[in-house]
Amino acid sequence: MGKVVLVTGAARQLGGRFVRHIQRDPEVDRVIAVDAVAPGHSLGDARFVAADIRRPAIARVLAEYAVDTVVHLDVSAKPVGVGSRAAVKETNVIGTMQLLGACQKAPGVRRLVVKSSTNVYGSAPRDPAVFTETTPPKSLPSGGFAKDVVEVEGYVRGFARRRPDVAVCVLRFANILGPEADSPLADYLSLPVLPTVFGYDPRLQFVHEDDVVDVLGIASREPRRGTLNSGTFNIAGDGVLLLSQCARRLGRPTMPLLLPAVTWVGQALRRVGMTDFSPEQIRLLTHGRVVSTVQMRETLGFGPRFTTAETFEEFARGRGPGLLPPEAVGRAVDRLAAAAPFIGAGAEALRTTRTGGTSPTPSAGRQ
Repeated sequence: MGKVVLVTGAARQLGGRFVRHIQRDPEVDRVIAVDAVAPGHSLGDARFVAADIRRPAIARVLAEYAVDTVVHLDVSAKPVGVGSRAAVKETNVIGTMQLLGACQKAPGVRRLVVKSSTNVYGSAPRDPAVFTETTPPKSLPSGGFAKDVVEVEGYVRGFARRRPDVAVCVLRFANILGPEADSPLADYLSLPVLPTVFGYDPRLQFVHEDDVVDVLGIASREPRRGTLNSGTFNIAGDGVLLLSQCARRLGRPTMPLLLPAVTWVGQALRRVGMTDFSPEQIRLLTHGRVVSTVQMRETLGFGPRFTTAETFEEFARGRGPGLLPPEAVGRAVDRLAAAAPFIGAGAEALRTTRTGGTSPTPSAGRQ
């Protein structure tokens, strides 16, 4: 038997797309799609196995089908259907531990691909302008999905040390968007009015769903001549967008709030189920995050078909028009930006008057 690829997270939209994509590879003889719940989409000719990767049964699946390539996509910030944050964390962390333990005992496994996220770098006020794969975070994530991926990558590094014969590839994806995007950030950008942190306009990067599927295919095959697909790689489209630019292109007005108020709004939105406005997402929408993709191009040999701006354009088209024409939103954002220095100066003068002296000027937000 030739190459047998096992894909976790097949019930997710992205997992289903990759399962259908990898079947077209002439080097692949069989695809085993694994998830704890049955997918609501087609998996083509793949063999679906209902298995929870948090359970030891995943080891039997690897042995039964003589799997040699494992593509671990069941690392996500959002549950499939109705689920809780606790269940997602268990799948991300405990599921990864169980899967890696099964891979370690399976002598036939020769390649492991893990979907990770640029969330591992966190978002902090003193972050560098651009993160490389070797840049340590200024502030380690304290919870949520960001902490999950930090733990997942730690377990993957341990596995790589114990099984040096296995080619391990970790792909740190920027925010994934596209017509079918299903993530907390996509939910936030779909709100009729976007709550933002007053005084901040973060830089954001996106990667298109199609590019995600393509790069996963490159990582799961033998490397092409002159490239290497073992190691850790940042994956993002070229360029950046400011959050204010995203709002303009969506035609959605923004609602600048002081940071405590943004936190309260986020808690309210979580309670009503509109979006998972987590603390890590609030930090991203405050400080932003940009990563270097030099290794993606020069070592992995992958060039995305979509830039960050083109990816966002595809997403915006899929979500439909906002409440206001983009031109009107743009003019309003420009007026608010022009007024911000005067508002800040007025607030500072008021504080000085009340205290009877001068007070230090607060540091400006990262743009």
